[in-house]
Amino acid sequence: MNQAVIFTDGEEWDPIRKAIVCKAQVNGFLVHCCVRSEVISVRFGSAERPEQFIELFRRNRWDLEDEFEQMILNEEFDSDGWVVI
Repeated sequence: MNQAVIFTDGEEWDPIRKAIVCKAQVNGFLVHCCVRSEVISVRFGSAERPEQFIELFRRNRWDLEDEFEQMILNEEFDSDGWVVI
């Protein structure tokens, strides 16, 4: 595990982005990450309610965090400074 990137607990549904939002601490700085509902449905199974998306995120958390970590290390941030899958 790369100690420079540490993911926090507390993922939540963002109704505006229609995504699960989580945070990572990177060298002491907070980075916002999100995975869109469409991506969750395609990769892990369909869902309709926020609770279902959160559950699918939690079941696949390690894979998603690995992907987020690679994106952070590759500096793949959107225009708002977020890492988005």
